[in-house]
Amino acid sequence: MFRIHVERVLEKDIDTVFEAIADHARYDRFPGVSRSVLIEEGKDEKNGTGALRVIGAGRLELTERITRFERPNRMHYHIEKSSPFAVQHMKGEIVLTPEGEQTRVIWVSEGAVQVPLLGWMMDRMAERSFSKAFSSLLKSIEKI
Repeated sequence: MFRIHVERVLEKDIDTVFEAIADHARYDRFPGVSRSVLIEEGKDEKNGTGALRVIGAGRLELTERITRFERPNRMHYHIEKSSPFAVQHMKGEIVLTPEGEQTRVIWVSEGAVQVPLLGWMMDRMAERSFSKAFSSLLKSIEKI
């Protein structure tokens, strides 16, 4: 099982940070993201609960459903499909808290790579690569 926990205080206000994180179709502006598409719009707002997005990074492609959307403090998501390997995703949440003019972001993702015999090793690789990717994405938001 992999468990990713990235926490960072950004030098941006909470509305700016949330808008960047919730803009599913524009994730390709972040380092390492080669493809980002909003497949289905959300129920109450375009990027909100129910929205379906595809995020690609090289050969990796994740299809994620937004399961909870509370502007500007919280967004949960679930990986419904992944390739080239399957992922059993148990938790995906991004929580934002204002700290004056700054914003604390806590990004947690938990799951398991579904590859016989090698899953545990791929879980460790996923922890390292996704932790680095989430950190890089948050760092990029500060430059917006």
